[in-house]
Amino acid sequence: MRRRRLLFSLLLVAAAGLGTAALPPQGAAGAAPRAATPLDGVIPAPASVRGGGEAYTLGAGTRIRVPGGSGEAKRIAGYLAGLLRPATGLALPVTTKDGRDGIVLRLGGSGTGGMGAEGYRLTSDGRAVTLSAARPAGLFRAVQTLRQLLPAGAERDRAGRGPWRIAGGTIADSPRYGHRGAMLDVSRHFFTVAQVKRYIDQLAMYKINRLHLHLSDDQGWRIALTSWPRLATYGGSTQVGGGPGGYYTKDDYREIVRYAAARYLTVVPEIDMPGHTNAALASYAELNCNGQAPPLYTGTNVGFSSLCVPKKVTYDFVDDVIREIAALTPGRYLHIGGDEAHSTSHADYVAFMDKVQPVVAKYGKTVVGWHQLTGAHPARGAVAQYWGYDKTGAAERRQVADAARNGTRLILSPADRAYLDMKYDKDTPLGLSWAGYVDTRRSYDWDPGSYLKDAPADSVLGVEAPLWTETLSTSAHLEYMAFPRLPGIAELGWSPASTHDWDDYKVRLAAQAPRWDALGINYHRAPEVPWPAK
Repeated sequence: MRRRRLLFSLLLVAAAGLGTAALPPQGAAGAAPRAATPLDGVIPAPASVRGGGEAYTLGAGTRIRVPGGSGEAKRIAGYLAGLLRPATGLALPVTTKDGRDGIVLRLGGSGTGGMGAEGYRLTSDGRAVTLSAARPAGLFRAVQTLRQLLPAGAERDRAGRGPWRIAGGTIADSPRYGHRGAMLDVSRHFFTVAQVKRYIDQLAMYKINRLHLHLSDDQGWRIALTSWPRLATYGGSTQVGGGPGGYYTKDDYREIVRYAAARYLTVVPEIDMPGHTNAALASYAELNCNGQAPPLYTGTNVGFSSLCVPKKVTYDFVDDVIREIAALTPGRYLHIGGDEAHSTSHADYVAFMDKVQPVVAKYGKTVVGWHQLTGAHPARGAVAQYWGYDKTGAAERRQVADAARNGTRLILSPADRAYLDMKYDKDTPLGLSWAGYVDTRRSYDWDPGSYLKDAPADSVLGVEAPLWTETLSTSAHLEYMAFPRLPGIAELGWSPASTHDWDDYKVRLAAQAPRWDALGINYHRAPEVPWPAK
């Protein structure tokens, strides 16, 4: 298997090198046929690949077939057609008529029983490409694989030149972990609905299935709530550096949730507390122990703010906030933060979490908190998100592992591996470096199943890549820090541990560059990756 993957990697280099290069016109003398991307050349690496047989080529007669006419399958077929029509110039009509040619999307039926919620099978030969799944999410994941098997030019928004080939063979695939997340901090700098949607589309390409939105912090409150309106209108009126800030109306938030759900990502909202709350404290004086509102904050320090734990109004506030956000959020999780509460005594922190966690449950949600929650009394079924790193003390790691052995589930986001806002090296113009420099190999080269010593492997729900935005204010900034590291975290969450191999992965990663160029994604050309020449 290893030898075969290395051979396919060499083929992939050849395919990628042709992805955006100038080629002779189709049919011209001396024109070499463009190599199809090998089936195991995609990211995340599939669980099982059997290559061979004739490639399928999209043409004027290609139809996208949805036998049985499932509403979800038809919608996914329409999404696929919308992606491919601009670059290919093909009509690609969607039809519910069965057939053995074209691109066939099959939902349910024979052979799909053991695939799970996100598993799929892709079979390609000279006559058809067939995508099969038990559930719509699996069919959507299959479409992302199909995209990567086509030439990078298929991603462009204008007509290009084929051939549009898909290598022959079969992929059988399903995820290692059920939680494969990305966090976007919209509090330090505000990002519009359109910018969040752009990031969602990029996440979906790599089979990410959770979007964790960090909606409140010292520098800004980003969601409008009826019960406490000044949180948004005043608390959301600035950001790091003193810019205008902004906030989402309830309809804005619903649109983000809808757009993510259409790409089979679940939104996990976070309201950080009891610390990281200056925007709320500035908005309402009564939330402060001394009854005086502090000024709005536009710096980057942490740990200086806290809700007033003894006050009754604090819990009226928390109840209202959780109630309104839970009502807007169809997903099962609600994140209550809990990190860097340096201005809250340990006793007050424990008391606060003991009172707040039942509120989350009252409104039908499961509590998620940063791993400091394990220093209190995690509720039954709670999830702790671990963000420690190599310098995190043994006692703190042990506390998290003990909680995991007692039933707390874990999401792993080690800061010196998964934090996308860490600088790649000393010359990176954006980002921070408090957890060290995190190059592309370091971000990829770890195993979630064995990362946290003494934590049971089955306590790990999955992985998540946070992107904090103290230094990031544009989509280009987000992309530069996320790419090329985000696909590696996605692969850690999806692919079997047996596929993990840096030498193979870096070749597959390099082959993504022409695709990112076609999509206009701003990425860092990490020196440890053998990128094709531009």
